[in-house]
Amino acid sequence: MDNGNANIRLSGWIEELQSKGKHSFSVRHVHKLFPSYSDIALKRSLSRLSEKKKVVSIFKGYYLIIPPQYLSKGVLPPPIYIDEFMKFLERPYYVGLLNAASFHGSAHQRPQEYFIFTIFPVLRPTEKKGIKVNFISKKKISEKLLEDRKTESGYLKISSPELTAADLVQFERRVGGLNRVATVLNELAEALKPEGFSESFFDDVASTSIQRLGYLLDKELGFHSIADELFEKCKNNGFNFFRIPLKASQNTKGHYSDEKWKVIVNTKIEIDE
Repeated sequence: MDNGNANIRLSGWIEELQSKGKHSFSVRHVHKLFPSYSDIALKRSLSRLSEKKKVVSIFKGYYLIIPPQYLSKGVLPPPIYIDEFMKFLERPYYVGLLNAASFHGSAHQRPQEYFIFTIFPVLRPTEKKGIKVNFISKKKISEKLLEDRKTESGYLKISSPELTAADLVQFERRVGGLNRVATVLNELAEALKPEGFSESFFDDVASTSIQRLGYLLDKELGFHSIADELFEKCKNNGFNFFRIPLKASQNTKGHYSDEKWKVIVNTKIEIDE
């Protein structure tokens, strides 16, 4: 097949994908549909479409289709394509941390980075046109702790409010530290429900993260009711608390220890109002 025909056919197919609400495609899929394409012809066609800013590669063998409204940015917002992309990778996933918190009511959180949780092996972060997508690996992902949210391209899996809160505490350094976490929890707390602290939650979340979360909700932010519910669920699930620092990376010597949550208060928490 000559390059001119290849360009026309591929461009037409991409426009048809767009008309069906699709925002991405894999090179593997193109090879299946157009077996007469040589590797060189396909590479040249995709290169020309990239030069025209109609497509952009975000991963080896995977392209986004850029509609007119995103032409100036040159890339799509991750919520539009992440679900399709993770299906291409054949990996379970969920959107977490500040990105999930914004879905649950932390309205002023507009992070420039996106955090996607998935399973091992580790995926490297991707960055295109100033938008960075970080991948955090876990041994397993519990579907029971996830929610589906409608987007303009379909659905997106996000962490429940309770898992979001626990992840924020566990990965506090990834989002700007404990003060930032406390500020987000101050808004997120209204979305936390006792039933969200389920058996799956306790199977998935480290006890140290639960202790720190409980302490922050209870003693720093004043959400005593939901903190007490969490404390009772901890006892019911046989959790034994051991003394831990609030700030893992700081010295604990000479600092006050909270007896309820067994947290050594070795840092001062200040939230942004």
